Amino acid sequence: MLANLSQRVFCAEQVRTHEPAAAAQSGVAMYTLMERAGKAVFDQTIKHFPQAQNYVVLVGVGNNAGDGYIVASLAKQAAKQVTVIAAVPDKPLTGDALTAQKAWLAAGGDITAFHQQIIDNADVIIDGLLGTGINSDVRAPFVELIEAANNSAAPIVAIDLPSGINADTGAVLGVAIEADVTVTFVGIKQGLVTGAGRACAGIGEFDDLSISDAFTQLATPTAKLISYQTSQGLGKRNNNSHKGSHGKLLCVGGNKGTAGAIRLTSEAALRSGAGMVKVYTHPESVLAVSIGRPELMVTTIDLDAALDWATCIAIGPGLGQDTWSQSTFGTVIEHCVAHNKAMVVDADALNLIAQQSAPIVLKNTVFTPHSGEAARLLGCTISDIESERYQSARKLAETYSTTCVLKGGGSIIADGIKTWVCTDGNPALAVGGSGDVLTGIIAGLIAQGLTTEHAACFGVTLHAKAGDVAAQRDGERGLLPSDLFAIVRELVN
Repeated sequence: MLANLSQRVFCAEQVRTHEPAAAAQSGVAMYTLMERAGKAVFDQTIKHFPQAQNYVVLVGVGNNAGDGYIVASLAKQAAKQVTVIAAVPDKPLTGDALTAQKAWLAAGGDITAFHQQIIDNADVIIDGLLGTGINSDVRAPFVELIEAANNSAAPIVAIDLPSGINADTGAVLGVAIEADVTVTFVGIKQGLVTGAGRACAGIGEFDDLSISDAFTQLATPTAKLISYQTSQGLGKRNNNSHKGSHGKLLCVGGNKGTAGAIRLTSEAALRSGAGMVKVYTHPESVLAVSIGRPELMVTTIDLDAALDWATCIAIGPGLGQDTWSQSTFGTVIEHCVAHNKAMVVDADALNLIAQQSAPIVLKNTVFTPHSGEAARLLGCTISDIESERYQSARKLAETYSTTCVLKGGGSIIADGIKTWVCTDGNPALAVGGSGDVLTGIIAGLIAQGLTTEHAACFGVTLHAKAGDVAAQRDGERGLLPSDLFAIVRELVN
């Protein structure tokens, strides 16, 4: 497996179209490729669930069924107890899937109709029901099998992708397998790494089936996978540097009653290494922002002077949408447009932009919406965003001339030309204030000289990795966003 191929994702159609040609160029028959896929699934099942003896293999009517029959044959050869349940036992298979089925039957295997007792007795379930071609809601009898597998106590290993997941968007097509492990082949399908697809895939394993050299020459990836481990961070500091060398960041927000948001943003920027951080906030929020963090400069007057002082601005956390908010927002936007000053835009600043009669084109910016804010910016529903996460992030980047960070499981970063997906992160970060910390991290990195694109990518992975470290130490429940500060400082260094 080539490392660069394992860091890129593709549409399902690209894999379907180029897989046969890549196999031919590599001198590999398509049935041999199916055998390799089945072996990859069986090997990963042994790796993750070595004690499992009772295998239940669920098969449909396509090539995934063929892979399933290969897994069943290998498990039988390894002296496992194997039961194959066919979703549509009376429908004949064709091509390589039929060849694999015949090999299973010739080895003494049989094919069984669905019985709940079989599922209940499984040590491990292999999902070979539906492949990458499905693009409408799952129908009977597949629904019954998927629900039975999900309700079982047995772990599930999905072949190529969990049945019921759209391979391109990650959306659940009515119902989907909730796998513990997914083994995908040739090219990583983009729906496996973001949104519901990422959640249903469990642990992702990839096997290029030894045709990667040919495949990479034929297919252009749709996005790049990034992580803290693979991201380029900040360079070494000059020994002769001073506080002004590392940026002057102005954080704008913290209306009355929501001071905590801008406090989290500003302290996150400090912990990310910004040289000086000033907060422009509502007069009633000064004490809440400044108490316990004397390193923050706080002001409520002369916003124009604060903007002139700053080399970078973060706006939105705790901003609100009242008269003070709108006046402050207007002043900041006017200044940044006039001076092409780098800006990170989040929370209510995004909501105020969405209320404008025409899109505000803001170059040199990073937008950090969650799906609700993204829906308001694009004039659609949250379900529209979540069912087309890649398309939504790209449309936001193009509409507003920004680098967009569409937050969520497998956060997507798009700048109108390129797209990245973060593989770090976990549900511990699903807590109020987590996004405010992310805004501060990205803004702090821009203040230190990174481009908006570089800061967005590194900032997202830094924030997500900090969440992983925190969850590993103390669990996914009960994380406070401020718990990330010390970890961010460790990681950024």
